[in-house]
Amino acid sequence: MKKVVNKSLAAGLAVLGLSAVAAQADQVFLDDVIVDGSLCVGQDCVNGESFGFDTIRLKENNLRINFTDTSNSASFPTTDWTIQVNDSANGGNNKFAVQDIDSGLTPFQIRGGAPANSLFVASSGNVGFGTNSPVADLHVKSGNTPTLRLEQDGSSGFAAQTFDVASNETNFFIRDVSNGSTLPFRIEPGASTNALYIEDTDDVGFGTSAPEAPIHILRSGAVNIRFHDSAAGVKWESGIASNDTFKISAVDTSGVQFRFTREGGMVLQPQDAAPVVSLGNGMIYYDDSGALCARVSGAWVALAGAGDCL
Repeated sequence: MKKVVNKSLAAGLAVLGLSAVAAQADQVFLDDVIVDGSLCVGQDCVNGESFGFDTIRLKENNLRINFTDTSNSASFPTTDWTIQVNDSANGGNNKFAVQDIDSGLTPFQIRGGAPANSLFVASSGNVGFGTNSPVADLHVKSGNTPTLRLEQDGSSGFAAQTFDVASNETNFFIRDVSNGSTLPFRIEPGASTNALYIEDTDDVGFGTSAPEAPIHILRSGAVNIRFHDSAAGVKWESGIASNDTFKISAVDTSGVQFRFTREGGMVLQPQDAAPVVSLGNGMIYYDDSGALCARVSGAWVALAGAGDCL
């Protein structure tokens, strides 16, 4: 039996078929496109999408914005870039990244879960790490020992070396991470102005910003330098005593051994016995009996005074 198809029905089906094909084809606009409302792009956008305050939303399981520069002149830049949100692989990283497509490098990346104000640039140009109110060109804020690490990784052919510059309530310090995390330089809170000052002449001032010698120590009152041999347990001091004489003394013994006055005098501390012979002939000491004694030809000889040298 021969079937008869209504011409109007056939025409309608043809129109629907063409419409379906057209809906799946690329659309090219030869004029500006203005969307008065919000825009959702991606395979998971739905009819009736709730935009909230979003103007543009990208919605699917692989999110990328690609910038392809088609410049073909050697004098124009041509690098292509991608903004990527999250890795595509299972178990990948949650991240926001800017990728240099041509080099395959990722110069900028923010990982999911990064703390608030991990990086903050104020209107003044100040940069904050951990703070949204940086008060200096670079302001690092942390709850425990804010630290700047300087790491030479060996990639340029030089030996690897890492230093930390850090501070906390105990001290400001430089840490040699590569050599046992020693602390070769430390400053305690409350140290005085000009506690250490290096002039452009290489003169070093302690307590002064105008050193007048290679080492210049300025202090109100007595000024001492201590020398300490920790292996032998021996300590010596030299400096200006409270009576404005210059002294040299062994610490933790009988006290001052020598004093020099500004007028050129020298004072020897009286001793109750001859010193232990360790330097041989030429040693002198002042015996508390009143004798000035010298070591001559292996024996103690009184040079002056009525006492003896025993």
